[in-house]
Amino acid sequence: MVHAAALAFRDIFAPPFRAVLLKSLALTLGLLAALWALLQWLAVELVESPWPWLDTAISILSGVGLVVGLAFLIAPVTAAFAGLFLDEVAEIVERTHYSAEPVGRPLPLSRAIPTSLRFVSIVLLVNLIALPLVFVVGFGFLIFLFANAYLLGREYFELAAVRHQDESSARRLRVRYSVRIFLAGLLIAAFIAVPVLNLLGPLFATAFMVHVQKGIAAAEKRSRGLPSR
Repeated sequence: MVHAAALAFRDIFAPPFRAVLLKSLALTLGLLAALWALLQWLAVELVESPWPWLDTAISILSGVGLVVGLAFLIAPVTAAFAGLFLDEVAEIVERTHYSAEPVGRPLPLSRAIPTSLRFVSIVLLVNLIALPLVFVVGFGFLIFLFANAYLLGREYFELAAVRHQDESSARRLRVRYSVRIFLAGLLIAAFIAVPVLNLLGPLFATAFMVHVQKGIAAAEKRSRGLPSR
């Protein structure tokens, strides 16, 4: 697991990933900047007082609050971009590290869009519920981390697995290897929780989960007495 994470981290800075890396950073930073500007403008426009010093204080406090809030929305943002970059990143990883095996099939657009929207909706809902707990209870951050570990592990694994099998088979594998996939999701959630690194979340999570999926596929073959390669 740690080796796969180190390999994925190295992969995302390799030359084949650079074009995807630049697109991912541009879209992520652009979306977060637009959200921050919009919410900051709304906070200033909707809250008015007769005292200029109070307006200034509200503007500063709302700006800080929005930065903190957007930091916790990194997971949904990376989830949104997962559907855009999964197939491109997964194919690079597979061709680079698993050239002796068949390359997975890209998701058709008719399946990729609903899957990505469902993923984003679930992650956003859980984060909206978990975020207040971070400030209310002492162990709220752990709730936030574990909730994202489960969701990110589950969804990224299925997105990688359905390149090679149908959705029902991918779900059965996810259930069978639920502990391994949860631990993989925990690494992804921890990665996303680190400032600056979290901007690389979609690439790291996708590359990492391709390695995890390949390891699980090899374990399945061994359990059936088949060669893993």
